[in-house]
Amino acid sequence: MRGRTLSAGIALAVFTGMTVTLAAQPVTASPPAGTAVARPIAAPAAVLAAPDISVSNVQAHLTQFNSIASSNGGNRRAGSAGYTASLTYVKTRLQAAGYTVSEQYCSSCTYPSNNLIAEWRGGPADQVVMFGAHLDGVSAGPGINDNGTGSATLLENALVLAAQNPTMTKRVRFAWWTDEEQGLNGSRFYVNSLNATQRGYIKGYYNFDMVGSTNGGYFINRVTSTTAAPLKAYWDSLGLQPEENVEGQGRSDDYYFQQAGIPTSGYAAGASARKTSAQAAKWGGTANFAYDPCYHRACDTTANVSATVLNRSADGVAYALWQLAMGGGTPTNDFSVAVNPTSRSVARGASTTVTVATAGSAQSVSLSASGAPSGVSVSFSPSSVTSAAGYAQRTVNVAAYAGLTVTLRFTGTEDSSLQTSFVIDDVTLQAS
Repeated sequence: MRGRTLSAGIALAVFTGMTVTLAAQPVTASPPAGTAVARPIAAPAAVLAAPDISVSNVQAHLTQFNSIASSNGGNRRAGSAGYTASLTYVKTRLQAAGYTVSEQYCSSCTYPSNNLIAEWRGGPADQVVMFGAHLDGVSAGPGINDNGTGSATLLENALVLAAQNPTMTKRVRFAWWTDEEQGLNGSRFYVNSLNATQRGYIKGYYNFDMVGSTNGGYFINRVTSTTAAPLKAYWDSLGLQPEENVEGQGRSDDYYFQQAGIPTSGYAAGASARKTSAQAAKWGGTANFAYDPCYHRACDTTANVSATVLNRSADGVAYALWQLAMGGGTPTNDFSVAVNPTSRSVARGASTTVTVATAGSAQSVSLSASGAPSGVSVSFSPSSVTSAAGYAQRTVNVAAYAGLTVTLRFTGTEDSSLQTSFVIDDVTLQAS
């Protein structure tokens, strides 16, 4: 996982000391009579249909990555000999299993090098479920938890899928990204290479980054979303009480998929943030210590992996894969909001623009705002937008509230009979 550069949330700090904080949340409309609504996948009964992924096999892939790093200057940084050898190892195993495998050269990467894409036969080509992990590491060490664990977990799941060769209701695509540690560059290059039709084929992207942390937690990207339901269902069946992956927001390869309007989720076990006492009580481990004490360090070797956390992650991937691609499950009626940039300062009398992107499938969306104190007006024109086609702009005058903290909640209400996929551009907030 790349290092943190931005904080969560969107705030405009007026130089008089006032802060305006915007929080975006989805609201699902009540369905009309007779409307089918997607529900979280039940567990544990459906879990039995998915294979048990051998954690020993996943660890064997990690041993290979560690050996590759040891033979190539101690790391697997994008563009290095260690990265190329890692890609060759994964590619060779996939080709032998029968995958259609391609390499995509990332010319805009900090260290130009290749993404690896593998697709399994079966399932309609316009109904794709995608699983990804970054294959590169930092130059400081072998990068075994970050992110050999995600890469090895997907590789073993891909090999098991090929060996069992079930009847597919969705097309399955795996990806191993380059240059994540330099700014999510490999996945950004891939997403930017897709046209609108190709993006629309991808019904869900699932990202796996650092899924074996030694003092790990159980975190899910967008944990309450429909897209996350199969991942959450498996961990719920183990009594793990997973939490939102707050630490990883905007810091891994799901980011540009979400920005492109593709529903996303994924697993993580934590990086340099510290485990809380409440988390230690329910998950075990040590409170007030980092989830991964070797994050971006030379000690990120095979010794820096929890077999228990890794096993639960690998089996959860299998459960989600089987539910989504063999059971006919599809992320539906899903809705999320991302703000870019996440923070910015603006002088009194000036204005600034931020972009609010949503993920999901197409539908009509009503716009509203709540939480503004007396004297602050928020307007929408139009008051509703059509996914991928509508536009609305609002200007908020906050000059009268210098020195105060004002929270505005912008709400998109989805049409429950459809699926959400749209981008709301040019949201203007003005202090005067």
